[in-house]
Amino acid sequence: MPRLRGLFCTFLLLAAVLALAGSAAAQETAPRVLAVVLENDINPVTQDFVIDAIERGEDEGYDAVVIELDTPGGLDSSMRAIIKKELEAKVPVVVYVYPPGSRAASAGAFITLAADVAAMAPATNIGSSTPVAVGGGEIPGDLRRKVINDAAAYARELAETHGRNGDWAEAAVRSAANLGAQEALDENVVDVVAPDLPALLDEIDGMRTEPKGFALNTAGATVDTVEMSLWKRILDTLIDPNIIVLLMSIGVLGITIEILNPGLILPGTVGAISLIVGLFGLQVLPISWAGLLLMVLAVAFFVTEAFVPSHGALALAGGVSFVIGALMLFDPAGSGYQVSIWVALAVGGTLALVTAIVITKAVRARRAPTKTGREDMLGEIGVARSALDPTGLVNVHGEIWKAHTAGEPIDAGEHVRVEEVGGDLVLEVTPVEEPAALSASS
Repeated sequence: MPRLRGLFCTFLLLAAVLALAGSAAAQETAPRVLAVVLENDINPVTQDFVIDAIERGEDEGYDAVVIELDTPGGLDSSMRAIIKKELEAKVPVVVYVYPPGSRAASAGAFITLAADVAAMAPATNIGSSTPVAVGGGEIPGDLRRKVINDAAAYARELAETHGRNGDWAEAAVRSAANLGAQEALDENVVDVVAPDLPALLDEIDGMRTEPKGFALNTAGATVDTVEMSLWKRILDTLIDPNIIVLLMSIGVLGITIEILNPGLILPGTVGAISLIVGLFGLQVLPISWAGLLLMVLAVAFFVTEAFVPSHGALALAGGVSFVIGALMLFDPAGSGYQVSIWVALAVGGTLALVTAIVITKAVRARRAPTKTGREDMLGEIGVARSALDPTGLVNVHGEIWKAHTAGEPIDAGEHVRVEEVGGDLVLEVTPVEEPAALSASS
């Protein structure tokens, strides 16, 4: 019996070990999906965010990376960087236009067409991929033809490489064609329409992608969601063109005030910080050097106004240069990043006005005769605090001074005028006989 009991206990132990091993193996083989929430413009910040997420999916062995997309479009350069990463990824990349009410417009349509699996939620749309100039207008002349032909060929190639409708992809560029989710599915623009992420993962399970040939394993997958960090959101805010222009204007104004009034510290500090942060935005967005040079010229005009008596002409020229430079600042071959004309006018006008006021006051202060010490007291009016016979106390400039009168005694309360300041700081005063004299002097 003891031997049978021992065998029975050994059997139970082995069964427990096998059960634990089976559970661990099941956990190891359970599919895992990384969901990347992208509700923003396509720009250098969101570009880094998406590329980092795809690389995480590769490095950590996820079975798929799902980009939940809602975008109005963005920069061509950032769009192409994301697409390159999609095309070379070692993990299946699913682009899902989600949640309902979202869109994959302009650059977003290209990113969707480049995905291993293109999916949409109901009540979403895709398309409107015609390149535009800054401000939303048409790109002029030969440049327009080059840009349109390039984008149309790119869209068609992305679609056909993944087994999708190349004719519609080209029409989305040439004529801004746009489709809702069900129409996009019917016309083979996307592969799946699903109401939510779990339904999408169940539907694409077992699908084999083109051209990479991934066999998807996504049914019942564990989903890890990643969103833009607070730091990324701050950076995304700082590259708004209007914010950049405001920061640079604050920088120019603060440094100009510090140059004209050395030692104030605060304007120079705030100006330097604002200028550096503004330059960060210029670093990550495509800029026009002509626009930047006009803004630099505006700064030169503002500073020169302090040393050349132009009666405000240079300040006005600086304001005009700043406005034109701000409107030209971002490369028209980009995708619509622009500075509002009202922001440019408001900032340029404010800079010109404030610079003119500050410089006018500074010039007046420099040209005013220097009055310090004894000279500042001569001719000032005071009041006798005590009788002067011949010496006493007077109140001048809110201060009590010892005073002397060479003439008749002066009673307390009478007004006196300072005629001289003695070597021992005793004021020589004379009475002011009429109250009108005090008013005139005041």
